[in-house]
Amino acid sequence: MTESEKSGGFTDKVVDVHTPHRPVLNADDALLAELGYKAEFKREFSLLETIAFAFSIMGVVASVTSTFSFPLVSGGHVGMVWGWLIPCFFVMTVALSMAELASSMPTSAGLYYFSAKLAPPKWAALASWITGWANVTGQITLVCSIDFTCAQMITSAITVSTDGATVLSAGATYGILLVILFCHGLVCSAATSILARLNLFYVVINIGTTVAAIIALLVCSGGNKVSTKDAFTLFENSTGWTNNGWAFLLAFTAPMWTLTGYDSAAHISEEVSGAARTAPIAILLGVAGTQILGWLLLIAASFATTSVADLVTTDLPLPLGQLFLNVLGKRGMLAIWSLIIVVQFVTGAAQGVDASRVVFAFARDNALPGSRWWKRINPRTQTPVNAVWLVIISAALCGLLGFSTAALASLAGASVIGLYVSYAAPIFLRITYGRDKLVPGVFSLGKWYLPIGIIAVVWVTFIVVLLFFPSAQNTTASNMNYAVVIIMAVFAFASLSWVLSARNWFTGPIKTVDEPTLSVDGKESVE
Repeated sequence: MTESEKSGGFTDKVVDVHTPHRPVLNADDALLAELGYKAEFKREFSLLETIAFAFSIMGVVASVTSTFSFPLVSGGHVGMVWGWLIPCFFVMTVALSMAELASSMPTSAGLYYFSAKLAPPKWAALASWITGWANVTGQITLVCSIDFTCAQMITSAITVSTDGATVLSAGATYGILLVILFCHGLVCSAATSILARLNLFYVVINIGTTVAAIIALLVCSGGNKVSTKDAFTLFENSTGWTNNGWAFLLAFTAPMWTLTGYDSAAHISEEVSGAARTAPIAILLGVAGTQILGWLLLIAASFATTSVADLVTTDLPLPLGQLFLNVLGKRGMLAIWSLIIVVQFVTGAAQGVDASRVVFAFARDNALPGSRWWKRINPRTQTPVNAVWLVIISAALCGLLGFSTAALASLAGASVIGLYVSYAAPIFLRITYGRDKLVPGVFSLGKWYLPIGIIAVVWVTFIVVLLFFPSAQNTTASNMNYAVVIIMAVFAFASLSWVLSARNWFTGPIKTVDEPTLSVDGKESVE
């Protein structure tokens, strides 16, 4: 191991170009072939576009808007400011560990591939199966959760614009969800080159709207702000839990829901140039940028919130909408809200692309029912169009839970749990059995992989347990957290299908290459 590998960070690799008689692969496709897969996508995502994709998929201003109720009731001002900041440090350990894995093994298979390669050979297939199903569950439910919230934002705008005269029903909201999902299906079916360019627009509207929201809250609230002391230290427990410490911990739900999807840079790595370097950079910059902007937005919201109770009891589906209405007035609120709706829409579009790549990869390894359909690449767009529409239809079915407020909130929790379980699984294997199995990529944590990985796994274990708890101590059918039901249903399906069938035929990631080739550095690979 070189000194750079021991200390961690990025390394440069020298490429010597040859002209052999056998077919030649570029460095990215040669590495993919070494991992066992034939290149099927065009590599048209640049470094900037990949960073934009990883950042946009977290949709900071829209995600904070979607989850603002959690810190609001779980500590008020303290929940907003510190309930966001504290988890950020721990999430970064997960991102660092994932970045190292993505640099070593840049494939759309991502997390379940990492688990298969780092697990003991006897358990590799099972580790891959569990990680894959957890990730697929999280990906699809997150698409539904994002798009349903987008539908709620639209209904909020209609309610405000009509001065409360028009309040759409759950059925109408579901209808809006279906329209949004259909539009996302069309967008996500586009060619890679189009998707890559779209992400530049996504990141501009995302950052621009976040900055505008921060400035609007601080400037337009004028002198009607709380003091600096109150903005950072005033604690109000509106959860129903008598223990204030536990109530505050529930505020962590907001950043954990927002800070998901950054594995997207790994899942599009087969469409990225210089993937071994680009993917980890995109993961780390996407997470760091979202953390910083999200914290600044919540600090601005804390200063502008003069009455937590007023926001908690609002008739609008999303309390941050009420805060914008209080501070900006009707016209100002609708203006910023329109931009936030656009951000939420493009966040859902980016998540749809991510989820479709996960479904495609899992199907490519024959892990899904009907895999032969879902792993097909459209010859015109060279993207997995069938996988896209499987995600859209599955998200639409999940959206039926929106007729129950408790079930919809539980779906959001289930998406976070599914994703973070799939994040933690390969990291756990990396720090246990796989300590000496990982071939370092361009980005390596060096000797720091172990303490960082331990912190990441312990944090995810803690947060998964936390997300199973209801929002109030005395629960009823209307405020119960049904995330455990959703997760256990998927776990039961995956477990039974493994015991009854899959263990006899699923062997983990399969090779789709078989012919010897040479890469640009002259090394033999397969195709």
